[in-house]
Amino acid sequence: MSRVLPTEPALPVKFAHFVLRSRNYQATRDWYMLVLNMRPVFENSLLGFFTYDAEHHRLAITNLPNCPERTEGEQGVDHVAYTLASLGELLGHYRRLKTLGIEPYWCINHGPTTSMYFRDPDGNQVEFQTDNFEKVEDLQGWFQTDTFASNPLGVVYDPEVLIERYERGDPLEELLRQGSTQG
Repeated sequence: MSRVLPTEPALPVKFAHFVLRSRNYQATRDWYMLVLNMRPVFENSLLGFFTYDAEHHRLAITNLPNCPERTEGEQGVDHVAYTLASLGELLGHYRRLKTLGIEPYWCINHGPTTSMYFRDPDGNQVEFQTDNFEKVEDLQGWFQTDTFASNPLGVVYDPEVLIERYERGDPLEELLRQGSTQG
């Protein structure tokens, strides 16, 4: 039986993994294991493979202690982002990491997401976010608003203020609305 190859662009069915080159292998390994609750799948003196779910690996780290340091702002990948299931999970994640001495350098409500950005020991940026809209159409519609056009980055917020209001029981719709939780 013959087969016909598709001619349309192939769309990924899932995100598989990313690979980092690290000058600080042990610190970077430990950071990702703490931050993403990863476990090693394989490690030797050259590299390690790590996962947080049933995927064979979600991250590989190569041990390159002599590779040149990255300069802030040079071309390349800016950050990797993970979506958490809810605002409560995002805030709980923040609180857990803060007790471990890991704090975000930037907390911003982008409009479609409420986000926290962290840096690993090599300076790679990792974003944790939660969607601010329940419906995909509403989330995508945000990009067509005048609010987005005039401020495509978003509004910085204080995570401690957001936690206080969350724990007080303020309505989630209000907490997720851009600009409602500025310090």
